[in-house]
Amino acid sequence: QVQLVESGGGLVQVGGSLRLSCAASGRTFSSYAMGWFRQAPGKEREFVAAIRWSSGSTYYTDSVKGRFTISRDNAKNTMYLQMNSLKPEDTAVYYCAARDYSGLVRIQSEYAYWGQGTQVTVSS
Repeated sequence: QVQLVESGGGLVQVGGSLRLSCAASGRTFSSYAMGWFRQAPGKEREFVAAIRWSSGSTYYTDSVKGRFTISRDNAKNTMYLQMNSLKPEDTAVYYCAARDYSGLVRIQSEYAYWGQGTQVTVSS
């Protein structure tokens, strides 16, 4: 049973930073890809970033390029999302997800495993 547990969300002012963590258990993800998604109030859940576990290759949605960095720690089986220069429009519940393949994709249905989400609120 794969389990993904997010942490690190909170309240931050505009321009501030947060680092989200996603601890994975129940499987080693050396051959797979993982990603971050977010859902703002009243909006559909959207792709943020993805990482190939083996190589560390990354893929970002345009709105976060240059501000967010996705990374992973193989030894800890943990994925991170470093978020800098936060904007009010980054306010959302952030979810981590994992898929059974190594391709970097933004389609939610391609991810079989999901965490429970962590709230990020950016105040102006």
